[in-house]
Order: sequence, then C-alpha cells, then structure tokens
Amino acid sequence: MGRNTRKRRTPLATKAIAASAALALGGGGLVWANFYASAHESGPDQNRTRSAGVQIATIDCPDVGQKLTEVPGQARGEVDGELATMDQQITEAYQRLATTRDAQARDAAFVQNTILQPLKDRRKAIIDRIQLEINRVGGNASEDLDNLSGCTGTPAEQPQTNDGEAGQDQGGDGQDQGDGQDQGQDGDGQDQGDGQDQGDGQDQGNGGQAGNGPTADDFVDITQVQANAQPGVGANGLKANGRSGSRGTFTTRCGTNSNDNHNTDNVIVAPGVSNGAHHLHDYVGNQNNDAFASDQDLAGAQTTCQNQGDRSSYFWPVLRLQDGSQDFDQNNAGGGTEGNVGKILEPVQAQLKFVGNKRGPVVAMPQALRIITGDAKAFVNGNGNANVNWSCTGFENKVQLKDKYPICPEGSDVVRTTNFQSCWDGQNIDSANHRTHVAFVQADGTCANGFKAIPQLQVRLVYDVPPPTVENGQVVNPYAVDTFPEQLHKPITDHNDFINFFSTRLMNKMVNCINNGQRCA
Repeated sequence: MGRNTRKRRTPLATKAIAASAALALGGGGLVWANFYASAHESGPDQNRTRSAGVQIATIDCPDVGQKLTEVPGQARGEVDGELATMDQQITEAYQRLATTRDAQARDAAFVQNTILQPLKDRRKAIIDRIQLEINRVGGNASEDLDNLSGCTGTPAEQPQTNDGEAGQDQGGDGQDQGDGQDQGQDGDGQDQGDGQDQGDGQDQGNGGQAGNGPTADDFVDITQVQANAQPGVGANGLKANGRSGSRGTFTTRCGTNSNDNHNTDNVIVAPGVSNGAHHLHDYVGNQNNDAFASDQDLAGAQTTCQNQGDRSSYFWPVLRLQDGSQDFDQNNAGGGTEGNVGKILEPVQAQLKFVGNKRGPVVAMPQALRIITGDAKAFVNGNGNANVNWSCTGFENKVQLKDKYPICPEGSDVVRTTNFQSCWDGQNIDSANHRTHVAFVQADGTCANGFKAIPQLQVRLVYDVPPPTVENGQVVNPYAVDTFPEQLHKPITDHNDFINFFSTRLMNKMVNCINNGQRCA
C-alpha cells in the first residue's frame, strides 16, 4: 500500500512565471497591488479598468482531478503530475488576468482571446495526455473529460451557501463535541448575510494586501451573527454520546509549528511536484513531509509529537495577517509571487483529537492512510467538498461560520476547526481523486457501502489575531488563509490534510481508549 518517490517534477511554466512575477513584484505584492490600485483611480480610462475588474475578477476552471475516480495505480503518478501542471496553468492565467487590466479595458474580447482560449487549448492537450496514460495501462478514460477543458471568467462573488450542501454530515459523527468544534456544518451561512451585498465589495477590486483578496465582504462581526450551533448536536442532527457509540477520545500533542516547518508542496495531491500546493503549509508531527517523501521516509522521520509513536503528518494552509508586512517567502513561488503575502501567524493552540462513532466501535486506521478534508478550490468549485468552521473563543458553541472570517471581540481569539471523514473503505490508503476511499457518516451516524468506522480526527487551531476593521467598504489589516491565487483568499477554501503514521501499538491504544469510553492523551 506504500507509495514511491518520483523524480522531482517542476511544471515548465513554473520557473518562468515565478521569475517574471518576482521581477514585477520587486519584493512581493506589487503586481497584485497595482491591480487593486487601478480599480480605485479616477478618470474615464481608470473607470473602464474598474468596470473590467468587476466583470472578470478570477478564473473558474472545472476540477479535472475530482472527476478522476478510476485511475489505475500504474498511471497515478503521471496523472498527478499532469494535474499539477494544470494548476500551474491556472496560476499563470490568473496572473495574466491580474496584470493586464488596461488591455482588458480597451478590448472587450481580450480576456477570452488572450487568456481563456489559450488556457483551454493547453488544458485540452493535458487532458488528452491523461486519457492516453490511463488507457495505456489498461484503464478506461472517460471521453467526457474533454468537456472540462474550458474555463470561464467570473466576478468575485461568494458562492451561495445552501442548507445541506456544504458540509452535509461532515463532522457530526464525533463523540466529544462539547468544545463546539463540529457544530457549524449545517446552514450557518444563511442568517448572516453571507453572499449578500456582494456589489459593495466589487469596487475594491479583489481587495487585500496583494490585490487578490480578501474583501470586506469576507468578514463579519461575530457578535452580530445569529446563533447557529447546537451544543451536543452534530451537523446531521444526531445527539452525541449515544449509548451504543464509541465515546472515548484520544488527544495527541504535536506543537504549533514553532520550529517554522513550512513548504508549498502537497505530497498527497501532487507527489514529486515542487510547489504543487501553490500556497504555504504549516506542518506539525512528521518532519519529513515534502513532495518527494516516500512512505519509508515518513515512517522513519522525526516528529514534534510528545509521544514518539505518533509520526503522523498534520498540515494545513498558513494564516497570515495582511498588515503591510512581508514574510520570508515574499519572493517565492507559493508565497508573494502568487499573491500569498503578509505576516505568517503561528497558532497559540493546535489541538489534535481523535473521537469515536455514535453508533458503534471504531477500527484501526491503516498506516499511510491519507485524508484530505475541505476543498482548497471551493470558491470556484462550489461547496460540495467544503468543510469549514470559523469561530471565536467564547462563541464556538453559538456560532460557526463557513464563508466568512469572524471579527472577534476584545479578549477573544480566532478559531479554525476541521472535522475529518471517519469512514474508510477497508482497503485503500488513497484513491485517484484522494477522496473516495474515505467518507463522512450518513445521517443516522453509520458508514455506508460497507465502509468501516475509524477514529475521527478533529483539528482545532486558535490564533491571536488583531481584529480587522472595515472602513468605507474596505477591510483594514485583514487576515486570511493562503490559497491558490484564483481562489482570492476566501474563507470557504480552508482545508486540512492528514497522513497516518501512528505505530501499531499506539494506534491500538487509541482504538481501545475510544471504544472503551476513556479519555486518553
């Protein structure tokens, strides 16, 4: 079930784009900031630029990777590499969109002819190669993939959050929910004005320190939000701690990344590809996680976890304060050259807890099991795989947000909470789209399709963030998660990743603790 390292792969466009962006940025953020400024200058030409910015603020491309549910193992390495190249193409196209506003103002067909059509052609060539690679090893690539080559230009409007769509049954299966971690998966965007008044934010371009988000509309004063979290009830409406469930917990302590272990790779989605994530990750636990790490590398790595039997890798996009400052990566790919700017914030707490299943016992997770939860591309993909909870300390049992960053009152800290899938197919440590081998529980708390209940990981990150202010429709000193450039630092794109490297002995201890109703650390 292990995976092998592959030869270092860097998409051909990466070096050229990073170099040209670095030259234009001159220390990080200038290209993006110029777009932001052009949307505010007066005069007829500048007003036309602003209008063009309103029309097309980002690029929406179908997520080919999520459609690839059947890829033979022999082809997965090459297919992952091709998908990473497609991500780089979108980054390149967005950078061109953000730096050609004057040309767009002069020519209504500029975006279609010089950005979207060439992008479609390049994506079509890659899709053709993916189909060939799948068919070459005996697979059956769908011809429908050809329909995914075209992209569209879209305004920077928050996707509507529909009841039951984003996060349905995502996180309600855990047993220890008193902290309020998994209470906000169900319709929390509906009474907050989420997705409303979007026009107010359009005149600021895409906002943010680098001109690619966030905007004032991405924030809400949490004290003004109607309570939407029900203590003791998960997103699926089931009460926690049922008599037949596995009610114990197991907490592992792995620090807050105080040693600054960061990279812009993602060994799950883009193994062997440098800067495959296009945004910076915090890593706790396993210290060998990069794009080129094999399972053997990870199994033998050092760990920041207090219990050395936990060499698992826990990683998530960093949170930054956009206060005009820059960090170490201001001239790096995945950092400032791709619009991820500002001061990196270290969590003041990083709580990693595993809980049980409401309906019955859990089984051990296999070593090297990979789980991705949430969707880094949810702003353009929609809410189907989104799994986000934003709140403030003192409010977690009252308010959970999906598509808004909270502005917390004095004395209250920002909280990011993620509750992972807790049903496993019993066979695979990964899948072609990195999702279908695991699932969330059904509405009744059981696992469907013969899947087995496994311990559910709940990650709770707490940050001491100076509260941003909104002045004249502009957000001042905002904070935001790192994202792909075209995702505009939207809160809905928050996500989390886990690779299991617990020792057999410690995993068995975790399972016993959870199934016996104990609280272990």
